[in-house]
Amino acid sequence: MRLTDNRYANEKQQFELALRMIQHEARTRTIKACTGLSDDRIRKVYTTYFRNTGQDTIKRRRGKSPQQIGLFVKCPRNQLEATTLVAVFCASLLLRVDRANKVHICWPRPDVEFGHRVCRAFETYVLLHPKHAINFEWAWNLLQNISRNDELYLAVCRQCGGRYVQDAYAIDRRICPSCEISNMHR
Repeated sequence: MRLTDNRYANEKQQFELALRMIQHEARTRTIKACTGLSDDRIRKVYTTYFRNTGQDTIKRRRGKSPQQIGLFVKCPRNQLEATTLVAVFCASLLLRVDRANKVHICWPRPDVEFGHRVCRAFETYVLLHPKHAINFEWAWNLLQNISRNDELYLAVCRQCGGRYVQDAYAIDRRICPSCEISNMHR
């Protein structure tokens, strides 16, 4: 084995992650944060592998990534989906929750492994919620926001004791979305 046999392995991993994230319709800035690829390189990957292939199902979102939190707490269904995503992020070792219910990010900064874990977590979430309300960019936003513990936090349900995503500036009735949905169907 020669030392040069593995010299393109890192670039290959970056490229594979870029392809995966483009399939989830991630924005250029999000892809760049995890892969380190330039904006131009990401655009060329999209053009080469998606735009000119006749696959119209994958779109390129323009502009900044979403930063608001309203989608996550808009209704019990979205709140349940956001809570599911946070649980999957924890299971994927992207986040951890301490005894005081504070959320901490497990990575000092995004890299290729982090990006693959986010993709796997999102793919798991989609399997759990086939008619999902949260797309990849919103999931990225949730990951960033919940780890700051300012606008969003994990609250504890007074009925079941489960944790759920809650808006820090909204009145909290201390009922998780799962209990709220089941109470509506009674």
